[in-house]
Order: sequence, then C-alpha cells, then structure tokens
Amino acid sequence: MKLFDVYPLNDVTITKAQGSYVWDENGVQYLDLYGGHAVISIGHTHPHWVKRIEDQLEKIAFYSNSVRIPIQQSLADKLGSLSGKDNYQLFLVNSGAEANENALKLASFHTGKKKIVAFNKAFHGRTSLAVAATDNKNIVAPVNETSNIDFLPFNDEAALKEYFQTNGNKVAAVIVEAIQGVGGINVASESFLKLIRNLCDANDALFIADEVQCGYGRSGKFFALDYAGVNADIYTMAKGMGNGFPVGGILIAPYIQPKHGLLGTTFGGNHLACAAALAVLEVIEKDNLIEMSKQRGMYLINKLKSFDGIENVRGKGLMIGFDVPEDIKDLRKKLLMDYFIFTGEAKPNVIRLLPALNITRKQVDEFLDTLNEAIEEMKAPAPNEEKEEALINEN
Repeated sequence: MKLFDVYPLNDVTITKAQGSYVWDENGVQYLDLYGGHAVISIGHTHPHWVKRIEDQLEKIAFYSNSVRIPIQQSLADKLGSLSGKDNYQLFLVNSGAEANENALKLASFHTGKKKIVAFNKAFHGRTSLAVAATDNKNIVAPVNETSNIDFLPFNDEAALKEYFQTNGNKVAAVIVEAIQGVGGINVASESFLKLIRNLCDANDALFIADEVQCGYGRSGKFFALDYAGVNADIYTMAKGMGNGFPVGGILIAPYIQPKHGLLGTTFGGNHLACAAALAVLEVIEKDNLIEMSKQRGMYLINKLKSFDGIENVRGKGLMIGFDVPEDIKDLRKKLLMDYFIFTGEAKPNVIRLLPALNITRKQVDEFLDTLNEAIEEMKAPAPNEEKEEALINEN
C-alpha cells in the first residue's frame, strides 16, 4: 500500500530528538528552529513530559467521556491559573482544526446567527468550517464552500467598521489570529484587536481568538491577544499544548452556557492527552518559559534586524518571520541541507522561526552565526563571475 502523497517532503529521516536538537538515521545532528509547526513548546522528549505520559500509561490510557476523568479537571485548573482565565470553561479536543470547528459552531449556537468574519491570509484548519474560514482556495473543496464566511483585509480598521455598519446584525463571530502563522507571521495591531472586541460587543457577536499557533506562551504572553489588553469570548488552542501529543481545546467565557450534547468528541480529553498537556504547563510554570520566550525572542529579533540580506523582520516572542529576497530564495533549503538547521516557511518568501520556548541563548547564537554564514555564501559571486570581473577590471 502506498502513502497518500500530499506532503512535499525533505529528504531527511529523523530518528531521535532531545531538547532543541534532532538526529537523522545517519547520526547527523540538526538544530530545530521550527518544532514541527510550533508544536514543540518545552523541547523534544522533555524528561518530565515523558515521565508524566509513562506514569499515566501504566494506570489507564483511555476511557470515553461517559465517565468522570479527574485529570481533565486538573488540567483545567492549571490552565486557568497560568492563562489568567480561571473563570472560563474548558472543552478538550484533539487538534487545532477541531478546536476552531467547535468554536465556530458554538458561536453560532450561542448567537443564533450564521455569518463569520475571517481575514485575508488566515489559516484556521483543514476541516469543514475551519477550512472555509481559511484564506487558501487550493485547500477548500467545493463541499466546503459557503456564503457564511466573509473575508476582510487583515489589520484594516476602516474596512472592518464599514462591514459591520451594514452586516453587524448577521455576524455570529469574528475569528482572528493575533499573529498569523501560515499567513507569514503577520502581527495584528492592538488597535485592530480592540476594535474587533468593541464591534463584537456592539453587535452581539463573539470574538474567537485562534491561538492554535501563537498561543501557549509562544508570543511572550500566554495568549498573543493579551498584548491588546482585551479578552476573547472563545480561545482555541492546540499545537504547543501537548508538545507533540495530539491535544487541543477551547476556552469558553462563563456567559456561554453549555448543555448536554451541544459538543462532543471521542478522543478529546483522554487520559494520556491530559497527562501530556499537564506536563507542558508544569514545565512552563516551573521554568518561567513565557518570560524566557519573550526575552529570547527580543534578542533574536534585534539581532536579525541588523542582518544584511534579509528583510522585514517581525514577530513577538519566539514567533518570528522575515522575508527572503529573490537572490537568496533557497536560503531555507540551504540551511537545512548544508547547515543542518530546520526552519519553517510561508509562501512566497518568508522564513518562520518557531523554536521551543526553552531554546538556550547558545543555541540562538548558533543559529544566528550559521544564518549569517549561509547568507554570505549565497551572496558570494561564483568563481567564474570573479574571473570575469577581474578581466573587466584589467581592461
């Protein structure tokens, strides 16, 4: 049987991982500045995370949500404490797409309305309504197409106000990433996020903060939306939540009332997923990783802004992007294949950096030195070009 070929693959097979390093089948060590799409939040195979899962596995790995699962409440208590949202409610799922599906569905249930506002370059997942709210026609199947989603320009306050003037009474929710990930590390302005909050309040709509990639401490605050000083009605979470174990969730404001059967999941909130997610929060708290993410990110961004050869460095915390000019368009590939460093990308020309929150200063400097070397090598004239230039100078 063949694997269904939908992923463009790098010719690398990873067989071992620890912290911010991974090793291939030949024993070659790579520095990981991407963490599998921002999934690795506390470092690969963190010992506390491993032990938490092993201990749980020896007790019980799974039973359905038809019985009490006390570790779910333990996770909710710790998550509420660290996020500052202890008066919110937690619904556990398996992925970011599932989190956004449930958030959008819940908003429609709560408001009785259908219209969803999303933004250009948004990415909210690959399933039914989540993919319909994703600004990429290539991954929206005909069956996913719906007139219930309207896309507006990201960070355009005038367009948002104009839309609500004529459509506000139809809007169930506005869904936004405070920092767009797949879209290219585009940071929403604080005034734009505050305007969303105000317009949702004025029109009985819900504010959904998609924190699947930018949340869980990655931005230097628990949620990237926290920089704007406003609360969402629903927060969606996933990638960094389990450090590689599949887990997701939504935080739901206290005024949104649950009822039996409203939402449901088979595997969401299973014992192992909760153990993994608890371990992540415990390490984040113990090692002060949110502040570390903020400090490491400021250092990395400031250093990158001094580099010749790259453009438009932006981001917050350890969610960083920069543009790669055409003359070194293969920089990401060179970093991986020649210098053994994993980074991410966003089309058409963005390199994304999403390392573990506990990446060390030494590892950051290792990346910076290597990046500089790679850029200089790519910009250096080829030997034939040097000879031609020498002949021109002689003549």
